[in-house]
Amino acid sequence: MNGQERDGARKLLAYGDSARQNIDIFQPRASIQSSIHPKPGTLITTMHTPSTTLHQIRARMAAACERAGRDPAAVRLVVVSKTRSPEEIRAVAACGQTLFAENRVQEARDKLPRIADPTLAWHLIGPLQRNKVKAALEIFHMIHTVDSLELAEEISKRAETGPLHPFPVLMQINVGREPQKSGVTPEEALPLAHAMAALPGIALRGVMTIPPFSLQAEESRPWFQALSRLKNQIAQEQIDGVSMDELSMGMSHDYEIAVEEGATLVRIGSAVFAPT
Repeated sequence: MNGQERDGARKLLAYGDSARQNIDIFQPRASIQSSIHPKPGTLITTMHTPSTTLHQIRARMAAACERAGRDPAAVRLVVVSKTRSPEEIRAVAACGQTLFAENRVQEARDKLPRIADPTLAWHLIGPLQRNKVKAALEIFHMIHTVDSLELAEEISKRAETGPLHPFPVLMQINVGREPQKSGVTPEEALPLAHAMAALPGIALRGVMTIPPFSLQAEESRPWFQALSRLKNQIAQEQIDGVSMDELSMGMSHDYEIAVEEGATLVRIGSAVFAPT
């Protein structure tokens, strides 16, 4: 065997060893380590079936609870099913998931009768127009996006003849003060909580936010901490009829950080469903 042949043989042996370990020999070492021990915020996409992805997400939620000294039972997974078919939703529900969320009233109104599963609970996490309130109260079990007294008043009025009275809602807070996003400012939250307490058909149960987006999950932490502090400030007021039991924050890329900072509801969609 000449020198060129020996070099070729060594390369083939190196490739065979790396293939058996399922690791690319040209992959940087840091990348290899991160694939074995993913950091918080890393999306897991291998073995993309409802059963495996739900197991992975719940395991990572539990690990985040352990890091924060929290009871995993205090955090609920809300699977965001917007744009997903009834068949996809039923497949996730068959794995034991019972809490889902939609962004639009009309989409949910069209979709839910085709799912026809009374064991599932549905939350609205998208903007709600006042002319859609009546329909929303007939479909959903909680609304996360109350951001004005006018909307709260409409919900309270419609809830008097609706299936849930008082109707549970969350106040949406625009912690990042982004002009393109819905939600009250942090300064407006406490006065709105007092005003909502006077409405007989509505029950304020907590707060919700969508922080400024970043590719780095850790950059969401200050915003989650700000919402948690605001929740505690409202709770300390001990307003009659108002509870701050729920903290809705965290999505597919940053839910572990949200859990570490006290989230009770994490809204996850893309990490659950297979890419289309």
